[in-house]
Amino acid sequence: MVRPCFLVIDPEYPGSISTRKLVIETAKFNVLTAYSGREGVEMLRLFPAIHGVVMDEDLQDLPCHSVVAALKAISPVLPVIVISGPKGKHCPGADYHLESFDPRKLLEILARLKPEETEEIERRNEELENQN
Repeated sequence: MVRPCFLVIDPEYPGSISTRKLVIETAKFNVLTAYSGREGVEMLRLFPAIHGVVMDEDLQDLPCHSVVAALKAISPVLPVIVISGPKGKHCPGADYHLESFDPRKLLEILARLKPEETEEIERRNEELENQN
């Protein structure tokens, strides 16, 4: 099984890693991480086989819509999920918009993007649980 791989674009904070990355990896998806819009676009150029992008709306280097446009210029059908605060703006070009970081909602969207792979991951988890 090839697990889906998602690119997470989050602002960088001293001494921490992306919480979104941890949530997505806990669901046993693979994750690449970028800490700016520019880095995210470059990561997609380097790794074009990713299955979707999860990004924070408030990146410090580029406006959200510019990052989405650059990503879509490289891969027009690539699903982009933008996460904002409760009163966030709508990011033009994004395929999905979450107004809060509810991990369950994010994982539901990712599962809908790759349903067969998600089912296979869940079956494998059950097999592993039954072995113990």
